[in-house]
Amino acid sequence: MAISFSDAEQENELITRSTALPEDAGEGSLRPRYLNEYIGQERAKENLRIFIQAAKIRGEALDHVLLHGPPGLGKTTLAAVIANEMGVNMRITSGPTIEKPGDLAALLTNLQENDILFVDEIHRMNRAVEEILYPAMEDFTLDFIIGKGPSAKNVQLPLPKFTLIGATTRAGMLSSPLRDRFGVICRLETYSAEELTEIVERAAKMLGIDIEHSAAEEVAKRSRGTPRIANRLLRRVRDYAMVKGHDTVLLSDAKGSLKMLEIDELGLDAIDIKLLTSMAEKFKGGPCGLDTVAATINEDAGTIEDVYEPYLLQLGFIARTPRGRVLLEKGYKHIGKKPPSAEKQYTMFEADNENE
Repeated sequence: MAISFSDAEQENELITRSTALPEDAGEGSLRPRYLNEYIGQERAKENLRIFIQAAKIRGEALDHVLLHGPPGLGKTTLAAVIANEMGVNMRITSGPTIEKPGDLAALLTNLQENDILFVDEIHRMNRAVEEILYPAMEDFTLDFIIGKGPSAKNVQLPLPKFTLIGATTRAGMLSSPLRDRFGVICRLETYSAEELTEIVERAAKMLGIDIEHSAAEEVAKRSRGTPRIANRLLRRVRDYAMVKGHDTVLLSDAKGSLKMLEIDELGLDAIDIKLLTSMAEKFKGGPCGLDTVAATINEDAGTIEDVYEPYLLQLGFIARTPRGRVLLEKGYKHIGKKPPSAEKQYTMFEADNENE
């Protein structure tokens, strides 16, 4: 059946991808297609497997799903896996690109029964657009007003039953009404070294790379618990091995290429080390403000907060206090600096607690 597109619909064709998830060509994508291929996130997978099976038994659309967690953990991949498991099409867009309610209306009216609309960075969606989404998610209707003044009419347009999958790295920035309309909420956790090793070996196989198990472990160990980083490092290790004339990626290739990229044994790069060193040498371990540290190392404060800090916090190298960031004993030791006495750090934290 031919579908006629309005101007708004044609505009949305530029910012979205409607896909039945075709076979990935070449090495463009290493994404798994089904739950049994998806490595890690066992709790989220088990829950989703049950909800998907129940929806298929009833012949209904899956309830709306919210995927949240740090960047690079596979939220978009998991959305595509859900679409494949349900056997439906998925239309992909992102929160910032849906600028007007008409953009969202064009997307929703072109969905087929049980289709999936995936909205990445849903926390950045315009509030006016979000208001339109509420009745669409709950009652599968679009409410809009025709005309102006006394002659204005409220019209309800029925929508096909669909599933909204939202992905966000900042679940706390979602408004409460939107968050409460998701029936399935899954938090994705960082991956263990064992899971990342399996991911690296699977990706290597898909890319046609022979890799030693020890080399895969080395890449996994330095990937900050994130598959996206693991796949990126694998490609760079492959390049290094090819130039060295090795048919198989050896442990020495992995170590040599990662040293060249200035990525240490824990996955910290030059910016991480620069941040820790700056806190130790210029601020005597802190506390120091985020903007001050950012200016000192010539890096954007938002990038430090979103990209670098979370991993340093997980490692126990730094801490956030009411007065600013503090470099901890582990952080000092990692950069080869002598930490302050335990009494000094205790006094510093005690002062911060009094200020809270």
